[in-house]
Amino acid sequence: MSEGSQIDITLEQTGDYEFRIRFEGSAVDDLITDEPPPLGHDNGPNPSRLLLAAVANCLSASLLFAMRKFKNQPGALRTTAIAHTERDGDGRWRIPRAEVVLHLAEPAAQYQNLDRILAQFENFCVVTQSVRAGIAVAVRVCDAKGVTVHEA
Repeated sequence: MSEGSQIDITLEQTGDYEFRIRFEGSAVDDLITDEPPPLGHDNGPNPSRLLLAAVANCLSASLLFAMRKFKNQPGALRTTAIAHTERDGDGRWRIPRAEVVLHLAEPAAQYQNLDRILAQFENFCVVTQSVRAGIAVAVRVCDAKGVTVHEA
């Protein structure tokens, strides 16, 4: 992403709550989104799922970038994420928090400078840092043995 870059998308309704999203200026295939029943037909992810996927994906990419910057070969990272929904004071659904767990491919001792990496990788995640103003995003990194090596 470059300084002051712009992200353009176009949504076109193709069904009740179904939309085709076009990612302008890119070779990315269109994406179908839809709401689950009873509103939609669950023909694609809904905006809440996309938001959670964006947070988890950005954190994963940021961790991989930071690990590679310190000359690690991180292996295949696996990330799981859960969003919690609840009604706000006006009775409207909101996502007040999300939990993201990043699973490293190797035991923590296999990585160089892991403490430094874990102290800074979240700061480079554009999406997570952008949504944290409205959504508390808990982040946890686990190694291949299931040991939590970072929690924020």
